[in-house]
Amino acid sequence: LWLGILGVVLAIPAWRWLPPPASRAASASRKPATTRPVSAIFLCLMMPAYFCAGYGYVVNATFLVAIVEREPSLSGAGNWAFALVGLSAALTVVVWDFVARYIGYLGALGLAMAVQVVGIWLPLFSTSLPTLWLSAVLYGGTFLGCVCLVLTMAGRLYPDNPARLMGQLTLAYGAAQIIAPALTGVLVETTGDYRLGLWLAGALVGLGALILMVLKRLDRTAQRLDAEARAY
Repeated sequence: LWLGILGVVLAIPAWRWLPPPASRAASASRKPATTRPVSAIFLCLMMPAYFCAGYGYVVNATFLVAIVEREPSLSGAGNWAFALVGLSAALTVVVWDFVARYIGYLGALGLAMAVQVVGIWLPLFSTSLPTLWLSAVLYGGTFLGCVCLVLTMAGRLYPDNPARLMGQLTLAYGAAQIIAPALTGVLVETTGDYRLGLWLAGALVGLGALILMVLKRLDRTAQRLDAEARAY
């Protein structure tokens, strides 16, 4: 109830800050933005990389609380861990946009995924409360940044219709969100713990980061995007 009331209160200034819709005359006179071609290499490598990002995202989102609550000494700390995820995600868009200005979109996205690997694998080496909270912070500080960086890239490649590219990439991201929880659940049921599922999730996210580095070196589209990010 209280969260619903808070949402209504926050919606008032958000609604007032929305820019007014453009008039029909202005829309008609505005020239359409130029759509830039996306190379086959870019799309063929970006889709599996984004699939890997989606896999790591959904495994943590689905099982983080259960991993924390599984430890008898940490009973009740799972909700706090998830709260840390939200707090860490609050400024992540600004932070990763700032990073992208120095190392480019692909570099920032690869770095975010590499940091996320650390967050995913930390519980494999220690189940202490500080370690699990650090894992939550690293996860919260990266997953939303990955999505926002990809959205920004789509906007720069298709300024007049970014949904065109984003729709293709979302197929890969969405497929990962379907496959990952089911596969991780099977692994947990088979092995009796989350270790193998976490190893696999971290390995896939790491693979996605490597694919992005290859993409950055091979594709002119990626090179142009990174150059524009630094010039922005």
